[in-house]
Amino acid sequence: MGSRVQSVPERIVRIARRTLLTVFGVQLALAVGMSLVDSYRRRGKKPKPFPVTPPRTVSVGDSTLRTYTYGRDLYADMLAAIDGAQRQILFETYIWKGDEIGERFKAALAAAADRGVEVYCIYDSFANLVVSPRFKRFPSNMKVLRYPLYPAGWRFFDVARYGRDHRKILVVDDHEGFVGGYNIGSAYETEWRDTHVRITGPAVWDLKRAFADFWNLNRRRRIRASERPLLLETASTWEPVIRFHRNVPKLWMFPIRSVYLEAIARSSVRVWMTQAYFTPDQDFADAMKAAARRGVDVRLLVPLKSNHIVADWISRGYFSQLLDAGVRIFRFRDAMVHAKTLTVDGTWSTVGTANIDRLSLQGNYEINVEVFDEAFAQTLEEIFAVDQGNSLELTSAEWEARDLHRKFTEATLAPLRPLL
Repeated sequence: MGSRVQSVPERIVRIARRTLLTVFGVQLALAVGMSLVDSYRRRGKKPKPFPVTPPRTVSVGDSTLRTYTYGRDLYADMLAAIDGAQRQILFETYIWKGDEIGERFKAALAAAADRGVEVYCIYDSFANLVVSPRFKRFPSNMKVLRYPLYPAGWRFFDVARYGRDHRKILVVDDHEGFVGGYNIGSAYETEWRDTHVRITGPAVWDLKRAFADFWNLNRRRRIRASERPLLLETASTWEPVIRFHRNVPKLWMFPIRSVYLEAIARSSVRVWMTQAYFTPDQDFADAMKAAARRGVDVRLLVPLKSNHIVADWISRGYFSQLLDAGVRIFRFRDAMVHAKTLTVDGTWSTVGTANIDRLSLQGNYEINVEVFDEAFAQTLEEIFAVDQGNSLELTSAEWEARDLHRKFTEATLAPLRPLL
């Protein structure tokens, strides 16, 4: 039998398929290679000191908010809160390292459970793959939800079930809660610049609801005490100037992106944003550009070098258009800045866990607190000013003069934006 002669359309499809696979292979190989080289270069490097802003407390409505920009200060207050718990602890984190700091938190939570405190813990299995299995064994009197490595189950076709639990929450009794960008680990204690807030007063009740809703939505439907529904008795009072916004992929709820966009659209004086990983969609970038073009002082502060080099290169693809529109870009030196904050016009602010990228804004479980208060906005602006003083401003001339191979790398990696 003679071989069948391929038609022109079949040949076109075959060539197109091979071309796409080749392009994707080049992108993947480049990303993997860059990550390996970056990891090798980081080995043995000692962390450098960086300026921080001391904790500061302001009254907001009937609540108080205390800001943290240094992990050691934050961890001291979190551990003190755990040690002082009398009735209940709700603890949730994305990364929980099995190092000295991770062990301190684990021991404090176990001690609280031993003295009769209800202790609920949630952590993400994927984010802690490299953590020792020994560390992940907890006393039976602690109720622990391990958000699964593969959360979709048999519903592999349901993309809403693939989001990771990227939230960081601690609530102790009814009187204090913590939320922000800090994970739990020794490196974050002294080597990373992040932002977290401690909240007291009525606003804590909404943070408790956020934890309970996640627990009840994702717990396994079994009878074991550690997996029973978490029922809370919280007041129905609303704190009108402090609001929590949650991305819940399982329910197709993604309000945090809208919160950012609305605040930027309403700005008239200044928009100061700090982001660990900045990979916006084009509409988000357009909102920042439109604000700058109408005279708003738009500033973006990102790491000079983050812990994810591929994310750095992909984010740079937006720099040209932002700089051309008048957005000022600052790159933080000597440490990884992991904060996710925005303050607008000296009156509105947000702090939380959501990065400006697809994974945070359209994929993961996230939580941000929105605050309508001038004193709190002023605090965040002062933090931004300190960070800006430790940053290098990127100019349009400097950016356009970068090497050709850098432009090529940015263009090659650009199609990976929807994946990050």
